[in-house]
Amino acid sequence: MFIQHMLGVLYHPKQEWQLIKKEHYSAVKCYSSHMIYLAAIPPLAAFIGTTQVGWSITGGDLVKLTVSSALPIALAFYLTLLIGAGIMAGFIHWMEKTYGSNSSFDDCMVLITFTSTPLFLTGLAALVPILWLDVLIGMGAVAFMIHLLYSGVPEIMEIPEEQGFFFSSSILTVGLVVLVGILAASAVLWSTVLTPWMAA
Repeated sequence: MFIQHMLGVLYHPKQEWQLIKKEHYSAVKCYSSHMIYLAAIPPLAAFIGTTQVGWSITGGDLVKLTVSSALPIALAFYLTLLIGAGIMAGFIHWMEKTYGSNSSFDDCMVLITFTSTPLFLTGLAALVPILWLDVLIGMGAVAFMIHLLYSGVPEIMEIPEEQGFFFSSSILTVGLVVLVGILAASAVLWSTVLTPWMAA
């Protein structure tokens, strides 16, 4: 059903978002049946890519990380994705009344779950040590995510499309702030607690 919804949102977004809304997913359901699996894709792929395949930023020799240093980084990445999704849903719930919505936290979690799915799925690209290809795939996922957000907000939040446009833009802004915060925290952790070590 989940994959069917994702394909439906691509081909007829308005109708599919309405169907998703009618299914009344709860936040617990979003986490237990979708998020815990989807959020595992990027960390698992990155763990395999960095420890088994190897990576190169410059195109030179491939560098691998030790399993012992990559595992806690992957686990922290996984928890960050799960927590970050909840934080984003909380921010959306906090902002909704400003834009005339009266939706529940569950609705906000549904919106985050479905709009973030392309980014989670493209985490598989971390298995392939080709930087330009991974960046290209990531950009495509971001474009699709933005499409899902702008088409989904009016339907899930039950507000006019004009209000939905401004609400979606606010969500994108908050998302960027949360992303910068996560990157800053990651940089601190990498230099202190979760230091990656190169395999011999």
